[in-house]
Amino acid sequence: MSSYRVAQVTAPNGTFELVEREVPQPGPGQVRIAVEACGICHSDALFVSAALPGVTFPEVPGHEIAGRIEELGEGVRERGWQAGDRVAVGWFGGSCGHCTPCREGDFIVCQNLKVPGWAYDGGFGEKVIAPADALARVPDAVAAGDAGPMACAGVTTYNGLRRSSARPGDLVAVLGLGGLGHLGVQYAVAMGFETVGIARGAEKADFAKRLGAHHYIDSTSGTPVAEALQSLGGAKAVLATAGNSDAITATVDGLAPRGELVVIGADTAPLGINPAQLLMAGRVVRGHPSGTSQDVEDTMSFSALHGIRPMTETVPLDDADAAYQKMLAGKARFRMVLTTG
Repeated sequence: MSSYRVAQVTAPNGTFELVEREVPQPGPGQVRIAVEACGICHSDALFVSAALPGVTFPEVPGHEIAGRIEELGEGVRERGWQAGDRVAVGWFGGSCGHCTPCREGDFIVCQNLKVPGWAYDGGFGEKVIAPADALARVPDAVAAGDAGPMACAGVTTYNGLRRSSARPGDLVAVLGLGGLGHLGVQYAVAMGFETVGIARGAEKADFAKRLGAHHYIDSTSGTPVAEALQSLGGAKAVLATAGNSDAITATVDGLAPRGELVVIGADTAPLGINPAQLLMAGRVVRGHPSGTSQDVEDTMSFSALHGIRPMTETVPLDDADAAYQKMLAGKARFRMVLTTG
């Protein structure tokens, strides 16, 4: 019997254990991927803790997958894929194709979205079965350890910025300089925005500047963040990567007229925004989901062109539990990545 290893939890918030499973065969419209790297995202905690409906155990998370196609299911070759192709699979792990958003071509908000680790086993393992529509081609210039995080953290920040109302030369702020924000600043600079990094502590100013930010705002300095943004002319867009509703709320009055707050950092606490803050200046607040497989390809191509890469710490699959706990404790700098090599 041919087997492969996965890192799984058998109960909510359980410890990861490595187990062997029989190698599965891809069904029609699916491929089997030999995983080379898989990033650990904070959203994985939603599955490990069973915080979302429909999570079943044993649970194998992981939606920042990069590897090579190992075997094709029926009908996949006709879509232009072949064994050996380098691919990535992110939060967008496939769509149903028949709900209203899918019929309108808006696949990332599919009502039956197939997120790896939720709809099927994720990338915390040596192999994974994924639908062909989830596959993004990885450029030769992008290593697997970088491609994995770009399929979630990368595409979310890149897409959030390019789909905003900001244009080159506009003032754009990135709230948070962590796993999402450190990429957001790099993308904002490369897109031609006058870029502001916002984080806690004066010591992060140098890091923001190394990422390319033109300005830095220390949210603990005593000067309100909104006031600091207005002193720079007001932000056309704020990309809120920090998962803290109070910090996100503090940026709203720093938006320029018709400025846009793009929320990608998750928090369950409500935002403290009142209608008057939005009405007179015509401001917009919107949530932004990740991106389709084509968006992931666009992200990686843009990153390759501009030399943008995530800052990662790679660890072997054997150390999945320790790596997950480090991410959960907020000690990752800045994306933990599991490798199988």
